[in-house]
Amino acid sequence: MASIARLPDIVANKISAGEVVQRPASVVKELLENSIDAGASRITVAIKDAGKELIRIMDNGAGMVREDALLCVERFATSKITGVEDLDSLHSLGFRGEALASISSVSHFELKTRTAAETLGLRFRYEGGVLAEESGVQGEQGTTISVRNLFYNVPARRKFLKSNATEYHHIFEIVKSFVLAYPEIEWRMYSDDDELFHVKSPDILERLNVFYGDDFAASMIELSEENDYLSIRGFLGKPAMQKRKKLDQYFFINRRLVQNRMLSQAVQQAYGDLLVDRQAPFVLLFLGIDPSRIDVNVHPAKLEVRFDDERNVRNMFYPVIKRSIQLHDFSPDLAAPENEPSVPRKFSFPDIPHRATTTNDLYRNYREGAFHEPAASRVSPWHQPDIFPSQPERELQEGDEPLASVLLAPIYDNDVVPNPKDAEPKIWQLHNKYLICQIKTGLMIIDQHVAHERVLYERAVDVMQQNVPNSQQLLFPQKVEFRPWEYELFEEIREDLYRLGFNLRLFGNRTVMIEGVPQDVKSGTEATILQDMITEYQENVSKLKLDRRDNLAKSYSCRNAIMAGQKLSLEEMRSLIDNLFATREPYSCPHGRPVIIKLSLDQLDKMFGRK
Repeated sequence: MASIARLPDIVANKISAGEVVQRPASVVKELLENSIDAGASRITVAIKDAGKELIRIMDNGAGMVREDALLCVERFATSKITGVEDLDSLHSLGFRGEALASISSVSHFELKTRTAAETLGLRFRYEGGVLAEESGVQGEQGTTISVRNLFYNVPARRKFLKSNATEYHHIFEIVKSFVLAYPEIEWRMYSDDDELFHVKSPDILERLNVFYGDDFAASMIELSEENDYLSIRGFLGKPAMQKRKKLDQYFFINRRLVQNRMLSQAVQQAYGDLLVDRQAPFVLLFLGIDPSRIDVNVHPAKLEVRFDDERNVRNMFYPVIKRSIQLHDFSPDLAAPENEPSVPRKFSFPDIPHRATTTNDLYRNYREGAFHEPAASRVSPWHQPDIFPSQPERELQEGDEPLASVLLAPIYDNDVVPNPKDAEPKIWQLHNKYLICQIKTGLMIIDQHVAHERVLYERAVDVMQQNVPNSQQLLFPQKVEFRPWEYELFEEIREDLYRLGFNLRLFGNRTVMIEGVPQDVKSGTEATILQDMITEYQENVSKLKLDRRDNLAKSYSCRNAIMAGQKLSLEEMRSLIDNLFATREPYSCPHGRPVIIKLSLDQLDKMFGRK
């Protein structure tokens, strides 16, 4: 007697529902995709009890005739494809023909629909996937689907649903992603009869402000790039908006919301040191690619995609993101007073109404605001900095410029009061810790330690990669005796220390002679720097997951940079700033801390009540 039997459709649908309908948010996603595929220009989402009691999706799409309405809840019934070859030219969001069958099998399901050609709509009510009632109904063109008592007949699944707050959050995130991806559609959402939002504007940036607060869109970097293989457009968040979660990263491929580790990692790597450990930038990116080059039929949830050539996609995607980040000024502005009302900016998509200042623009702003001398006499931004002498902090002495004149000097820069020092740069050192620079639009404050750290870090990375000589021989070699754990680490990074410029010779048990050091190492600190670097390297190993050379470059730059409390001469300050702006990423140190903060004249005017 045969022991294998075909499962009844109702059982098969319940099994399939385990993959397609994982939680209330899954239902919302599937129904919204159907509404979009139906050509809706208005969609309303209503939920009760975080979707456990009710999920209702109303649209003004094409609607369905009776035959289609009855078939749509059958398993593997779909209007999106007719054969396997259609998967290579798929432009719809749905295509598997499983969602409605799965949803209706685990809920009390009601479908109302009317086409433009009909005067009376149709209503179908299902209980556990079985048609219980059919009737005519008055209504507008479109389709309304109500899903009540989800998983009422699968108590084990219902028991494993999370709290209402968690399930509501998942639903809201799904709806938000569609609102951002389809700006041509008017969206409305209710929860327990309370209206959460009603969005009509087709402007994506205005929609971002709705969800994230006024002026959020002003912090966006807009990008657009296209070639014959791939198009990329959308928005990136500035590092100041980074969070310790990746929920606010939206990737759409052919306007389909996807999860893709390669894209997420490429964005993370493109931001590089601008991100603090375990933090992620805001991302809203739309990728367009020939449907034949991707496989969306990976999982019933349709959130995963596979590229036919993932390496090629990454090689196009990563440089676009990296270049967009490098062209923008990420130095934070000082906040205006909290009681100052914010005025939302108006934007339109895909135009770029406000371009963030580029690195070169800020450097030019600094040169024009800080100097009044002929351009020929200015220090080149590629000038190598002098070795900064170590000097203890001291009180103001005779000949030093008093603090009052430091703070007031920019005020007299308008020829109303003659300034005998017009030929000198407007740069001051505050508490031997921060550099204050007058720029054309206000002032710029630089943390001298992390600024020098950025300069040394990039130089160390380049030296190790290019294997160029960077060693300065010592007249008198320095002896260093390592502890056992230090020597073990020394052996691990010995080759890269040599590449960096440390010329070291073994001298007995756990002892080395320093015969040469990188040119940036201050005289008299050779042994201390080497030991401090190894300590820092060990700390980074335990806290961060870094490439060995990257770890070494970070350790070297941190321990060798000028410190807070170190007095700098005017030329040293100028040289440091010039070299900072010659780096690839001048706005953050290798550990992600900000290097530059700006304060505009407009902000100063507001603080003093002038505006």
